[in-house]
Amino acid sequence: MIFKFIKGLYFVVNIAIILALLLLHFVIKDSTYEWSLIFYPFPLPVIIGIVVGLSIFLGKWRKYNLIVAGILLVIWLVGSFRFTFAEPITEKDLEVVFWNTSREHHFEDAVEQYGSFPDVMVLAEASDTDFTRLQALYPQYHFYKSKLELSVFSKHPMTVISDNISKYHTSVVHFETSGIHFYAVDVMGSKDVPRHWELDFVDEQIGFGERTMVLGDFNLPYESLFFREIKTHFNHWFSSKGNGFRETWPWGLPLLSLDHIWVSKDLEILDSKKINSLESDHEMIKTVIKR
Repeated sequence: MIFKFIKGLYFVVNIAIILALLLLHFVIKDSTYEWSLIFYPFPLPVIIGIVVGLSIFLGKWRKYNLIVAGILLVIWLVGSFRFTFAEPITEKDLEVVFWNTSREHHFEDAVEQYGSFPDVMVLAEASDTDFTRLQALYPQYHFYKSKLELSVFSKHPMTVISDNISKYHTSVVHFETSGIHFYAVDVMGSKDVPRHWELDFVDEQIGFGERTMVLGDFNLPYESLFFREIKTHFNHWFSSKGNGFRETWPWGLPLLSLDHIWVSKDLEILDSKKINSLESDHEMIKTVIKR
């Protein structure tokens, strides 16, 4: 009798946990600061793992958890996985790369990781401190070190328009090169700072016009409610033309999409890739724009 009661109670707790996680992921999300602290650690792959794990002790009811896990797996794959073909790329088209180096690497490491010099490269948390040395080594190229932890490289002449920092150290660098306005972003990732404060700051800095790209470490998953404004005006680099899983963190595991490139809808995305590596907990991301 007691054993049956425990089994029944476990089944009820199992249902309650699954319903709570589904409500959190699909409805509540990061609608408040308090909910965001729970939402971010439980991306869909983690929820699928929890549902499967709970099924171990369900006995004859196990199949229902596995059905739910299967449905969630399909939803995740449809939303995250892409298989597309690159459009023809010419030398005049623009290669744009972003990488959060996790404070372990510098510009030349990033070039080696990428395999060549892209047209535009933005690094977050790079260890370079001597940009005078870089400029002397590569006088034909253009470099900019932000007030905080963003580093910008361009093959072509570059104009830095603004370099602004929020009260809580989110950084946005606005620069122009090759006739395109870029906004390099590094959003504060501290749990003590509500993300919506920092995304409001980012939105205030961005010019939501044509020929514009926004790229960086947003410390926010693609599913976040705070991307609503950006999604209205821009296409996502990977959702539009990527291959494989969209997620960029951590260490190559497809858990969270924290690094993004957003492209204004008048620009054509020809190809998008993640460059896999264990050199940083963030993957390097790249897109090519028709010019």
